[in-house]
Amino acid sequence: MFSTPISGRDLILILGGLFPIWKSTGEIHLSLEGQEAHAASAVKATFAAVILQIMIINMVFSLDSIITAVGMVDELAVMVAAVVASVGLMMLFASGIGRFVSDHPTIKMLALAFLAVVGVVLVAEGFGYHVPKGFVYFAMAFSLSVEMLNIWTRKRSVKRVHLNDACRAAEPDEK
Repeated sequence: MFSTPISGRDLILILGGLFPIWKSTGEIHLSLEGQEAHAASAVKATFAAVILQIMIINMVFSLDSIITAVGMVDELAVMVAAVVASVGLMMLFASGIGRFVSDHPTIKMLALAFLAVVGVVLVAEGFGYHVPKGFVYFAMAFSLSVEMLNIWTRKRSVKRVHLNDACRAAEPDEK
């Protein structure tokens, strides 16, 4: 594992991979522990800490794209435009995706699992082990497809609740 020297890029990949593993594992743990355990150990996040975490995650996830852009293009302006466009698209769709994830806790858990997988892939790449991204993307797409089918099935099978006569009598008249 340590037969080859670790470059600066490798170190960034390793540390950048450990960060989403740590964050996603912590979030999964908090989700499974419940609100009581979460509230007891809650730490108030400062604006600067949240911004720093977002910047670190963006840098880690953009690193692969930036390295690819550097390899494909010689023009600095094209590289900058590509990074700015990707950040703009992320900002454009972030609130809608955030609402969808908040409304569907199983999607949140799946997204956290994806973050852990991406972290493991980054750490592996940092240590010189190439993980074919097609395998990772296929597994993610398959998992997401199954979960979307589950959400669709649950929506279709929701049955209306009918109140019994005792509850109906207690309701105020709707006129």
